[in-house]
Amino acid sequence: MEAGYNTTYDTDYYDYPNYYNERNLPGLPHHIDVNYIYFVVTCIIISIGLPLVLVTIYALLSLVRQGQVAPIYVINLFISDIIQLCCMIVFVSKDETLMAVNVYSCGVLSSVGFMVCISLERYLVIVHPLWYRFKRTIKISVAVCAVVWAFPVCFLIVFPWVTYTVTIIVLPIILIIPFPLFIFFLVRTLRALSSSVSVRSDEKRRIVGTLVVVLLIYTLLFLPTIIRFLLQATGFDSLMFHYTSGIIVRLSPLADMLLYIFIRKQTMGNCLASVCCCIKESNDPTTSAVTVDDI
Repeated sequence: MEAGYNTTYDTDYYDYPNYYNERNLPGLPHHIDVNYIYFVVTCIIISIGLPLVLVTIYALLSLVRQGQVAPIYVINLFISDIIQLCCMIVFVSKDETLMAVNVYSCGVLSSVGFMVCISLERYLVIVHPLWYRFKRTIKISVAVCAVVWAFPVCFLIVFPWVTYTVTIIVLPIILIIPFPLFIFFLVRTLRALSSSVSVRSDEKRRIVGTLVVVLLIYTLLFLPTIIRFLLQATGFDSLMFHYTSGIIVRLSPLADMLLYIFIRKQTMGNCLASVCCCIKESNDPTTSAVTVDDI
């Protein structure tokens, strides 16, 4: 049991600032206090992200009550953000336990899963609009959410029983899988836009915007962590890159809020144009056949 604890503690999924002060690795000036940097950055993220996420979830719940399906994945994404933020509160309280690190890791992994779900749904709206119209149900969405939540839990149950070397090889493989999926969804959606007549033009812009922002968030925030694990698997360990990637991935709850704000802002920016041409669009049989619910 003690061996399993040490194995989990040493791997340091995404942050755990004591990792950096407990190892005499090159690449970090001695006058830099890593714990202090983590403390300041984490406090800023918590103070900004937690109230915004809670307000956003409350606003989105009204859409679910109306029978809309699309916000379910977004709500679960924000719930995973809340889990991460609550674990960050534990981190800054100097009570960094094994359970807190594992729960935080579950939040990060589930966040990635729901980003994939959001991108997949937007992809289906454009590329397979008929399937999306007739197959999107709350039951299917709930089942998908259950699978996404179960996966990181199962991974963390198996994780203490494998070696550190296996973990730093398997974990980046798992984390890199969504990256080509995001690229595929975006490329296929862009190719299908010219021939799609079942989605309004403003809806197309909003969907493409969502796919682009999700890809950027994953590239900028999660890809450095993946590279970090791959470097560790080869035996190379740069402390500066190590703690920088840990700080960057902590920004994911704020980045998810930027995704939501970006989509909402774009939608609001198109409202005036939509109002001006709403009568024309309502009379056009080639438009408004399929819409994705606003997140």
